[in-house]
Amino acid sequence: MAEPLNLLTDIEGVAVGHATDLALGSGVTAIVFDEPAIASGSVLGGAPGGRDTALLDPSMTVQTVDAFVLSGGSAFGLDAAGGVQSGLREIGRGFQVGSVRVPIVPQAILMDLLNGGNKDWGLHSPYREMGYEAFRAAAKGPFALGTIGSGTGATTATFKGGIGSASARTSTGHTVAALIAANALGSATIGEGPHFWAAPFEEGNEFGGLGMPPTFDNRMRLKGRNVTSTTIGVIVTDAVLTKAQAHRLSILAHDGLARAILPAHLPFDGDTIFSTATGAKPLSEPSDFMEICHLATLVTARAVARGVYEATALPNANAQIAWHDKFTSPAK
Repeated sequence: MAEPLNLLTDIEGVAVGHATDLALGSGVTAIVFDEPAIASGSVLGGAPGGRDTALLDPSMTVQTVDAFVLSGGSAFGLDAAGGVQSGLREIGRGFQVGSVRVPIVPQAILMDLLNGGNKDWGLHSPYREMGYEAFRAAAKGPFALGTIGSGTGATTATFKGGIGSASARTSTGHTVAALIAANALGSATIGEGPHFWAAPFEEGNEFGGLGMPPTFDNRMRLKGRNVTSTTIGVIVTDAVLTKAQAHRLSILAHDGLARAILPAHLPFDGDTIFSTATGAKPLSEPSDFMEICHLATLVTARAVARGVYEATALPNANAQIAWHDKFTSPAK
């Protein structure tokens, strides 16, 4: 068994690709599955944006997806799923409907239109082409974190947001992993200091190894009043799950957002988590699934913190500073 990378691609059969435009201050991330995967998801933020999210309800007919898309661009970014669909259609993937195949590609978007990037793109947004680019870039193994893909334009109340990922293995050998684009209205850090709310769950020094501060400042910190945000992501396991179980997995991942961001799930957040089971390893008893759910919470919290920790500021005037612009980490 390969050494874990602490990334979503620790799940066999999962590829991740990014498309990034630093001048635009935005990007797209595609999560592509080798085989159609049982999928669901849940939305707990008050201002979500998505495409084909209704079919993820456990009562709906289609059980599997071919890919997920995470994108910046707010509602403009919803074009990105079309680009990923094009790539999947090109290779013959999709849900069989008579003589044709329709790639199933749910998408969530985050709000990054006010981060200082150049959004004057003309008549049509660039997101469909960026979606295709992200699909073509999708690969197994290591992938970059921070200011890349759908995390390119992400921000939080205190520091630049970005793409984060983390993985864990259960006592019975199932793998659980998360990929999160941290773009919260609230804060992933405590008060004005360098410590992360997710610190109790940190593995090694994946986001600095600083632990918890001696005192806590729980006052609300917001990136702005009446500004939409949205933290979006994907939680994946290699277990055999039903669609209803995948839905429960997404809810537990939202618990991870609430442990890593204060406050989370606000009226102007659109917090959305997709969930997938690749079905490589059966469950042997009910406690297996409960441990997977437990770890889903932890890897999601860790992924949020890693997204902020790994981010760098955008190359434009008045861009939000990154965590490393203010603090020195023993791990870097």
